[in-house]
Amino acid sequence: MNKAELINAIAAEAGLSKVDAKKALDATVKSVSNALVAGDKVSLVGFGTFSVASRAARPGINPATKQPIKIAAKKVAKFKAGAELTAAVN
Repeated sequence: MNKAELINAIAAEAGLSKVDAKKALDATVKSVSNALVAGDKVSLVGFGTFSVASRAARPGINPATKQPIKIAAKKVAKFKAGAELTAAVN
C-alpha cells in the first residue's frame, strides 16, 4: 500500500474527503516525526510504539575495495508492533 492508497483507505473508513484524509495523514506523520526528533517515544496502544535508538560506531568493509572502513554512530527510528497488531497479522 502506498501513500495514495492509504489516503483512500482512511477517507473511506473515516467518512472523510480525500483532501481531509491527506491532511490528517500528513499531520500524523509530521507529529510522529517531530516527537522522534525531540527524543520522545510515540505509543499507540494496540498498534505499536515508535522510538529512537542509537547505533554505536563499528568497523565495516567497503564491498568494492575490500578495505576496512569505520561506520559512524547514528540514531535510527524503530517500530515495535503492539500485541493487537501482531495478533491481527498472524
